[in-house]
Amino acid sequence: MSTLFIRLHPSDDVVIARSQLMSGSAVEGVPVRGLIPPGHKVATRAVAAGEPVRRYNQIIGFASQAIAPGEHVHTHNLNMGPEKGNFERDYAIGQDVKPAPVRRHATFMGYQRADGRVATRNYIGVLSSVNCSATAARAIADHFSRRNNPQALAHFPNVDGVVALTHGTGCGMDTEGLGIQLLERTLAGYATHANFWGVVVVGLGCEANQLNTWLAHSSLREGDTLKVFNIQDTGGTRLTVEKGIQLIEEMLPRANAVQRSPCSAEHITVGLQCGGSDGYSGISANPALGVAVDLLVQHGGTAILSETPEIYGAEHLLTRRAVRPEVAHKLIERIRWWENYTAINGGEMNNNPSPGNKAGGLTTILEKSLGAVAKGGTSNLQAVYEYAEPVTAKGFVYMDTPGYDPVSATGQVAGGANLICFTTGRGSAYGCAPSPSLKLSTNTALWKKQEEDMDLNCGEIVDGGVSIAEMGQRIFDMILAAASGEPTKSERHGYGQNEFVPWQVGAVM
Repeated sequence: MSTLFIRLHPSDDVVIARSQLMSGSAVEGVPVRGLIPPGHKVATRAVAAGEPVRRYNQIIGFASQAIAPGEHVHTHNLNMGPEKGNFERDYAIGQDVKPAPVRRHATFMGYQRADGRVATRNYIGVLSSVNCSATAARAIADHFSRRNNPQALAHFPNVDGVVALTHGTGCGMDTEGLGIQLLERTLAGYATHANFWGVVVVGLGCEANQLNTWLAHSSLREGDTLKVFNIQDTGGTRLTVEKGIQLIEEMLPRANAVQRSPCSAEHITVGLQCGGSDGYSGISANPALGVAVDLLVQHGGTAILSETPEIYGAEHLLTRRAVRPEVAHKLIERIRWWENYTAINGGEMNNNPSPGNKAGGLTTILEKSLGAVAKGGTSNLQAVYEYAEPVTAKGFVYMDTPGYDPVSATGQVAGGANLICFTTGRGSAYGCAPSPSLKLSTNTALWKKQEEDMDLNCGEIVDGGVSIAEMGQRIFDMILAAASGEPTKSERHGYGQNEFVPWQVGAVM
């Protein structure tokens, strides 16, 4: 390890502690004042009250009191300022757009669907239209659980499993409002997801989210791979469960008939997530994931950056990469929507970071966002989508979602993500179905403590032994392996069914 700290840019006002710094230790010739936890910031110059503080050569907040050289910079002396961070950002639309990269041609072992899409997993799904049908939907899937019924799928080795994805909404809502539109889009995205060979959707019968209306709004119809029915029409819970089991038993032989074959990496769509972030996230795992994203784009694939409250204050780094002005303006419009949405609900954008983020060294949403955007690499921004909209563009795109990881990833998967990459510095207990999720540790201490949950230790970058470019190549190689069927840590633990959380907005009636 060459130094006790990390300087990210020559113009920064702070450096980042690699490990706990003791009072009196030297940082660029400046004595440290007090204990500085790992991942936290140390001032390298005097900052007057009200002055901006820079990290990544970007403003991360304003000094709420005078800050002395060598002092810990955190929530006690740094905030969003009197304007709550609403200072001018230079959107410079399209300024950083680059020529298209030279095309590369990696392959993975995927499942080719009849419509030309390619899957990374081969599941059968059971969805609920409303919370009232969730118990029945879970009972149907439980019948095929390898834990509860080891022989249920014994003759179907090419089927990864039968999973129930249920939720807590579907009624008590405006039948024409935004909330039900989001739910309909989400359910449609999962019902037609490439990673599901087939799907059974169970309703109650009297809910706001009527199955026939959902089918019509989603331009869907029943067929061999999509079956829908209601508890009230079937005759109760027992008969509903029996009917669901029968339908899946009819699907299983056909689902098992598919086999993996070599497929272009252009068919991989990765949802980018970070949760339990810390002061190292923007230094190690996030920029390394950004390198992997650039590699995926070079191979013709797609990466979806999301979590709008967690790009707030850094959106100008994305508008500069927008291939068309309308792409940038759509992103800015979503930022303005969120400012209004949080205001009418009595909050503000700086309600994020979370307590865990702050304990890990992140002070303001501006600082967190600048690190989060690094997941998106440097490729051109091709399109901006609303929550759960089908992602049709290739390359690097954006989807508007909340910052809450399960809700955000649910929208990405509904949009077509067939794999998730999830960075974490505090530790994450997350997995996804039907799309596998790779979890990337930002620091070695977390890796040693929670290795059974982490797929890769990007903390080697902070330790000084591995470059960001090398780690990015490792992540890309791991993406190809996971897409080819290599189980992720979260899959081995059985995560995925409880992490289906559609975004719920509006009044609950």
